[in-house]
Amino acid sequence: MTDIEGRALVRTRLQVDGEAADLLCDARVTLLDGLRDHLGNTGPKKGCDHGQCGACTVHVGGRPVLACLTLLASAADQEVSTVRSLAANGELSELQEAFRTHDAFQCGYCTPGQLMSAAAAVGRADLESDEDIREFMSGNLCRCAAYPNIVTAIREVRKGRTGA
Repeated sequence: MTDIEGRALVRTRLQVDGEAADLLCDARVTLLDGLRDHLGNTGPKKGCDHGQCGACTVHVGGRPVLACLTLLASAADQEVSTVRSLAANGELSELQEAFRTHDAFQCGYCTPGQLMSAAAAVGRADLESDEDIREFMSGNLCRCAAYPNIVTAIREVRKGRTGA
């Protein structure tokens, strides 16, 4: 199928934050543009649009990905989780609360991507030290340099879950 200008269109069905989505878009549309421009989900941010800042991080099939480098069609039939999926019933998640408590938000622009990467980090058994956490989070840039606060928030949530 093509549009009036001859561009290839692809039908993509996926679950976004638990809700079904069915899109017919140019085959070249990124997951980030699909979420923001076609579904109105402005949780993931468009920072650099080159995969260098991490502001667009979402989970596809439970794994963190850079939505600006991921084609929408490659997420077909998968669960896509954005920062909106973290809170439930209007209540902040444990991770969001830790970010708030430790002032890891700062200006907030990078926060959605930081939170989605952090959500993946808290579930990983191989991140044993602050250095491991910093390395895992290194793909997410923060202009405000809230890195120590972000690591502290992640460490706190990990400690609460593991008891270590």
